[in-house]
Amino acid sequence: MTCSPSRPHIAADRSEEWTDWRWQMRHRIHTLNDLTDWIRPTEAERQGVAETEPVFRWNITPYYAALMDPDDPACPVRQQVVPHINEMQDDLVNELDPLQEVAHSPVKNLVHNYPDRVAFCVTAECAVYCRFCLRKRMVGDADFFLRTGELQKAIDYIADTPAIRDVLLTGGDPLTFNNAHLEWLLTRLTAIDHVEIVRFGTRMPVKLPYRITDELCDLLAQYTPLWINTHFNHPNELTADADEAIDRLLRAGIPVGNQTVLMRGINDDVETMKALCEGLVAMRVRPYYLYQAQVIGGTGHLRTPVETGMHLMKALRGQTTGFAIPTYVLDTPYGKVPLNRSWVRGRARDYVVMETYNGTVWAEPNPLPASYAHSDMLPRIPYPEAAETVASTAQRPAAV
Repeated sequence: MTCSPSRPHIAADRSEEWTDWRWQMRHRIHTLNDLTDWIRPTEAERQGVAETEPVFRWNITPYYAALMDPDDPACPVRQQVVPHINEMQDDLVNELDPLQEVAHSPVKNLVHNYPDRVAFCVTAECAVYCRFCLRKRMVGDADFFLRTGELQKAIDYIADTPAIRDVLLTGGDPLTFNNAHLEWLLTRLTAIDHVEIVRFGTRMPVKLPYRITDELCDLLAQYTPLWINTHFNHPNELTADADEAIDRLLRAGIPVGNQTVLMRGINDDVETMKALCEGLVAMRVRPYYLYQAQVIGGTGHLRTPVETGMHLMKALRGQTTGFAIPTYVLDTPYGKVPLNRSWVRGRARDYVVMETYNGTVWAEPNPLPASYAHSDMLPRIPYPEAAETVASTAQRPAAV
């Protein structure tokens, strides 16, 4: 599971143009012709680019493209961003909102799922459109961009809801905003007395580290306590440029955590996950969550059995520093559930059954491959009649 940067000489050059984040945004790869300058696409990738176009958007920064192996379609960086025909062969290709975020949005793009915190999707833009993205329904879609008045309406809702103490700025990627826009937003949010903390969910240190400028860090430092969670998925993303970006944030007094998505063929083995987590700790980034990949349309080829992730967590224990081990979770419409035997009841045929923090029983569609065998298999249980599940997976087995 290794891949070599396809343009190391360009990345090493670090010209003023190459390290300008705006230049990187303007020169993102989003056509097959552009892509062939960086890799030799397989037929499955060529078909993926053509057939996913009406359904799933794609964009890759030159920086991130330089991390792809031009010859190896199994490259773990390449798999995360290059469209593949497998996306259209997913039985759940039309499932785009499994967490029912729209239903939990009292105003546009503001998800109020927990009593004391909100996820504020301030933009639909990202530097890179990841193939596994939780919000594939919205990234790059003009309908989900917010005008100033819509942003203010969401801020007013937060101000009028005293229970909200924690605001997560997400998207899309909030750091696609310029500094003036970020200052406008942060000034208004931090002026709300009951907002105790603002968090950013951003993949910029991974896919466009040049966005993390000294000027940005000086701005963010004015609004502490402010936390950042970023999103490294593989050791090959832990570059010198990423390290420098993280260092700038830390020197500005901003704690940085990481949220990884577990994906088949990318990071679902112990060696890779251990290297990733230890590499993050070496960069002074705390591994925070390991997410079970969501049941999002077009991601069937990347999703793993829950047993795989549980095995990884067990295998890492005692083999590395305790704070290098993230918490393995599944996000549900009823909040995040730690995927361990305290919360997971067992497997009911193609569903993993668990209890959420508020007592709701959730059945996650998670079929086992026919040949799958593992030493840590979940116990077989009947399907609970009262369980909730993803709306598009209406089949509910009554027995083991």
